[in-house]
Amino acid sequence: MAPTPPTRDKILSLFFSKPRHRFSLPEILKGTAGSRGELQAVTDCLRQLCREGKLVRLKKNHYALPDAANCVSGKIQAHPDGFGFLIPDEKGREDIYLNRREMRRVMHGDRVVVRIDRKRGGTTEAHVVQIVERGQKRILGTYEEFEGKSFLVPMDLRIGPAIPLTAGGARPDKGKVIAAEIVRYATALSSSQARLLETLGDPDDPEVQTQAVIFRYGLPTAFTEESRREAAQCPRTIDPGELAFRTDLRPLITVTIDGEQARDFDDAVSVQRKNGLYYLYVSIADVSRYVTSETGLDQEAYQRGTSVYFPDRALPMLPEELSNGICSLNPAEERLTKTALLEINGRGEILQSRFFNSIIRSHARMTYTEVRRILVDHDQECTERYRRLVDDFRLMEELALLLWENRKGRGSLDFDLPEAEIILDLQGMPENIVRAERSIAHRIIEEFMIAANEAVARHLKEKDFPFLYRVHEGPDQDTLHAIAPFLLSLGYRLPLKREKITPKELQRLLEACRGKPEERVLNRVLLRAMKQAHYAPENIGHFGLASTCYTHFTSPIRRYPDLIVHRMLENALQGKKLKPKEKEDLVSYLEEAGKHTSERERTAMDAEREMVDLKKAQFMMDKIGQEFPGFVAGLAGFGFFVQLDAYFIEGLVRLATLKDDSYQYYEKEYLIKGRRHGRAFRLGDSIRIKVARVNAFRGEIDFELISAG
Repeated sequence: MAPTPPTRDKILSLFFSKPRHRFSLPEILKGTAGSRGELQAVTDCLRQLCREGKLVRLKKNHYALPDAANCVSGKIQAHPDGFGFLIPDEKGREDIYLNRREMRRVMHGDRVVVRIDRKRGGTTEAHVVQIVERGQKRILGTYEEFEGKSFLVPMDLRIGPAIPLTAGGARPDKGKVIAAEIVRYATALSSSQARLLETLGDPDDPEVQTQAVIFRYGLPTAFTEESRREAAQCPRTIDPGELAFRTDLRPLITVTIDGEQARDFDDAVSVQRKNGLYYLYVSIADVSRYVTSETGLDQEAYQRGTSVYFPDRALPMLPEELSNGICSLNPAEERLTKTALLEINGRGEILQSRFFNSIIRSHARMTYTEVRRILVDHDQECTERYRRLVDDFRLMEELALLLWENRKGRGSLDFDLPEAEIILDLQGMPENIVRAERSIAHRIIEEFMIAANEAVARHLKEKDFPFLYRVHEGPDQDTLHAIAPFLLSLGYRLPLKREKITPKELQRLLEACRGKPEERVLNRVLLRAMKQAHYAPENIGHFGLASTCYTHFTSPIRRYPDLIVHRMLENALQGKKLKPKEKEDLVSYLEEAGKHTSERERTAMDAEREMVDLKKAQFMMDKIGQEFPGFVAGLAGFGFFVQLDAYFIEGLVRLATLKDDSYQYYEKEYLIKGRRHGRAFRLGDSIRIKVARVNAFRGEIDFELISAG
């Protein structure tokens, strides 16, 4: 049998055995007991380790640990003015400044390695020594001509100035939105060059703007032929034979509660009370019954990772035959589900949980608005329409508040996180931008889903079955120390004596400012100090929820990690035992899947955020010249952001437009202040502005200051 090529662990162990050494390829083969026939496998592994920032490639095909070569790997974050920063892969390391000269041959989003050189006087200078992976391959912009030559002016100003287009082919009209691919990247001596791919249309056309976002983030639209064929072969109704292997919950009063614009329904709930105990049924669409591993449907769902939701459309993870059809828990239709049954006492504590395959028939498709009208507004018409369900909703409210009090008691954070709701007219144009409602109806679903997710995570952990946790690290101490002086200026002290702050301590701050003028400012500052949650097979807990064990189980129609968890739960339900090698392979797969789906989640969030910004800019187009009151919502070195009182919209007041003084941003004090007269702008300050400029294509809104205070 042929020898196994050296593993990445063996290769890394070799480098850690001599952390300052620079290894040649022959040395690596010798040190890992590899043969010349395994050169390609070793080279591929080295290339992957370089991509991950674990190693750096040096001149003459030598490799080293980053520290051995004074090197740091990371991602380029460019600035429209030409300079940039390296965002290091290593957590906790400060961003590294790159001057304009070093930025000439790299682009925003590139993964690179830089070398840190120390100069006389103790200063340091960073030099790009390796471009590991290009972040920009296809770009969007507007078509322009200068001196008879064709150029693309990038939509994202961080990509750089106008990029020359290759000669030949039809020329679009000036100002049209075009897509191009880069055929030559810039060097220290020459600029980039791109080739025109297609003309999308006019930059003010909402459909063109949507297509531009889809293109820019590489979001898939059409499904592959294989996945469409497999979706078409899925049944449209439930096979009666399924009931022999499932618990029949069809008689149980079960409802879905979602937003008015919800496009798929993957969770349904029911609550009963017996002998002083609550019984919560959370039934989730059994997507794993229809999307099995290694099929075309599964591969495409994995690549997409998540559904993407825009104000006027969705880009689903699964074809509509599944996402809106057999998997969607539509009212009055039989559906296959996986159910978490939780027994809960009067203190909101889960006493025991049970999981099983089931079949349900949803009794109603409820909206958050309808449930709020019943429980809060006591609306007579709505209450009468759903009179057979009203007692169930009141019981759900009762249980949700108990669960919340219990969760709050352990320190779970409850940020006031307002989101924009885009209200569209019949033509798909925004007619209003408002703060999205958050009522007891939202609280019911939030608490029930969190309880089910925690219960599934605990169950799989107890069964010693590898799966994807939803993890969230606590904030860095350095970040907390940086914001502590500002919070103290508001009258709030961060307890920083211990090595790590607890969720409970941050929760006390949020509770202390509740309902006070500084509440929105403190919420924003603390939220920005938080890290981003992600998926991983290693459990480090969920800081924001103050949970020691958490996963995502409740949305398998739109999130691939949930589908993975469903498969792991099915294995556990069947009593499957993993051999050591099977467990090792599964953990390896989960590590890669966790990274991939976390990246897809971030991409989707960025695209959704940009689409909302474009809709906000569209809405403000006819309001140029109008004045509005608002407040300072954010500060930066180039200006401050103002959120309007009338609409849930932010715009930028650029410091360059303030002519009464020369203003400077004091980052630690969260303050912008005039150097001569001392006029200051702080978070939360009342402001009156005039809408000065709107660029709907870039989603930019510029304000002009009228008055402050």
